[in-house]
Amino acid sequence: MTARLSPMNPSATRTWVVLPTYNEADNVVGISAAILEQIPDATLLVVDDASPDGTGRLADELAAADGRIRVRHRRAKQGLGKAYVDGFGVALAGGADRIIQMDADWSHHPSYLPVLLRALEGGPDAPWPEGADVVIGSRYVKGGGVRNWGPLRRIVSRGGSLFARTVLRLGTNDLTGAYKVWRREALATTPWDRLHSGGYVFSIEMTYLADRRGLRVVEMPIIFTDRQEGESKMSRRIIVEALLVVLRLRWDEFRGHSPRTPSAGASAEGDGS
Repeated sequence: MTARLSPMNPSATRTWVVLPTYNEADNVVGISAAILEQIPDATLLVVDDASPDGTGRLADELAAADGRIRVRHRRAKQGLGKAYVDGFGVALAGGADRIIQMDADWSHHPSYLPVLLRALEGGPDAPWPEGADVVIGSRYVKGGGVRNWGPLRRIVSRGGSLFARTVLRLGTNDLTGAYKVWRREALATTPWDRLHSGGYVFSIEMTYLADRRGLRVVEMPIIFTDRQEGESKMSRRIIVEALLVVLRLRWDEFRGHSPRTPSAGASAEGDGS
């Protein structure tokens, strides 16, 4: 069984939003409407990993009612990173010039989308006139922050970013955040076959690869609010995976395995397997 994809809207635009879902029935309708309210000319791609709570069915209903929405049905839960890569492949194949990745649980509020897009494009009225290749919605720059987190969650998140930043020698402050906007070229040249992870540490790897390829990575402040509906998917296993992958990335680089250029034949096009 392969992934299924709803039909393309013939008038699809160059801005795509990739929205992975797993058991987000309480959120998918509202977050989809809020995203398209902020960027009405975008294509919204819901990538659902066979959610048992009916998220995929709700997404199909949204797509049937609104030609800007598409749905990628994957056969099982396979990890957040793999869902993003699959969605990136669909967006690139669909002609996207700007690709947004964000979570469906309202922790990445859609109200920040116009600011993040302006930072990507640059110009005299943009926060960064020269523009960027990657824009990160950052909790850990001036003006950013988190809400509804306990002390332990704050320590884990800040500590994880600091650990990865130190080990991988990166200048980015928020390495574990997944609210990002990518220029097409930045994703099209990503060496997908060198990714170690399919889980949450995917966010660290993607920023690391962008940095090593000399891409301009810009952080814009956001307030991250913990989910109000549904259950968090964070676990001890995810934290351990992140630590091990960061160490492996540094070890690979130490051995001379450079991530600066993609390997021949590397592609973002997922097959849903």
